[in-house]
Amino acid sequence: MNRKIIYNGLIVNDNSKVNASVIIFEDKIFDIKSNLNLDEYTDYEVIDATGMYILPGIIDTHVHFREPGLTNKADIYTETRAAAAGGVTTFFDMPNTIPQATDLNSIEEKFKIASEKSLINYSFYIGATNNNINEILKLNPNEYAGIKFFYASSTGNMLVDKENVIEEIFEKAKVPVVIHSEDNSIINENYKKISQNFTDIPAEQHEFIRSAESCFVATKKLVELAKKHNTKVHFLHITTADETGLFESGDVKNKTITAEVSPNHIYFDSSQYKKLGMLIKCNPSIKNKLHKEVLIKALIENKIDSVATDHAPHLLEEKKVEYSKAPSGMPSIQHSLNIILQLVHSKQLTIEQVVEKMCHNPAEIFKISKRGFIQKGYYADLVLVDLNKTTTVKKEDLLYKCNWSPLEGEAFNSKIIKTIVNGQIVYDNGKINEKKSGQRIIFKR
Repeated sequence: MNRKIIYNGLIVNDNSKVNASVIIFEDKIFDIKSNLNLDEYTDYEVIDATGMYILPGIIDTHVHFREPGLTNKADIYTETRAAAAGGVTTFFDMPNTIPQATDLNSIEEKFKIASEKSLINYSFYIGATNNNINEILKLNPNEYAGIKFFYASSTGNMLVDKENVIEEIFEKAKVPVVIHSEDNSIINENYKKISQNFTDIPAEQHEFIRSAESCFVATKKLVELAKKHNTKVHFLHITTADETGLFESGDVKNKTITAEVSPNHIYFDSSQYKKLGMLIKCNPSIKNKLHKEVLIKALIENKIDSVATDHAPHLLEEKKVEYSKAPSGMPSIQHSLNIILQLVHSKQLTIEQVVEKMCHNPAEIFKISKRGFIQKGYYADLVLVDLNKTTTVKKEDLLYKCNWSPLEGEAFNSKIIKTIVNGQIVYDNGKINEKKSGQRIIFKR
């Protein structure tokens, strides 16, 4: 029988902080008590959280764990180990695997793999194509994360470009439509022009090929389409200042159109292409410092509603090639919480806002059942964080299968101490519990 007490930590939940203890029974939160007397709980395992923050587990609704078909780069087991080390207790995985997850059978195969290999909770998206609307309409809204919609070609080349198909998806979708929003024609024209000026295109040109204009034009069009059909849409990895003006501030519970930002796009900027090159080549591109500053402002003002990594590992040798052959994407999930907590140290965000953007809002946007909050009866997905200890990113500590990070050598002013998934300690101060503690996410829609 699993009985635990997370004792005397500073619980951050629902826009408040309170010193209290969390009582765990089996896989759920049994109670939350201030001034708890440990003498009354002699048969409980006690975890002393004094001086630490107790947060809901991070929900990352945008990852590429590469399984099946691309397991030389990553797999569900390796990447959920890294996720747990980063305080992440739930992931939603994208469909551009091999085979692509564009029908229910292929998605259920991914669920089966996750049930055998995942250390944390999981769900999966179906990928939209120009001809799979019948599969999309079969989705049970309470069992699947949503529909992934590529409005621009990216790694995996899953592109929807037929206007009648786009209209039908927006009109008939019963689950959230999550959108990679760039205009393909603008990108292709930019590439054609820029490639004429270079024998080998430097990484610095990526922000001009996958340009701010390509993002804004696509997002503006798709926002208008979502409003026309009253579609529940979530825009992935917003990267430009102009795009933020397309979204409204306010409580996420009252929105049908929501947006996320990735930690990469508010940590890096285009001045770092010279040093890091293809290591930070991703789609949409990392842009200049002005865009980064406006993205942070939009996060503070609730125009951007959530944070998700777009964790997308590739082998290091794949990245160390010329621009046209280097794949887009980078590993990031192990340090995403560290990155966002830097905004607390710089007094740009409060710890309550971090929890809102990384825990509460993902649960609200996707209507996740009994996760994302520290409440009685909810699943015991928790992370203990010390804001007075530092984390330096070292290659030997990376848990990604690809074994590299563009953050190597960077230092952060916070440390993830423990990650608890469904009441089980999965990460404990550098050590991984190999028990497969993850569960399939259920939605309440």
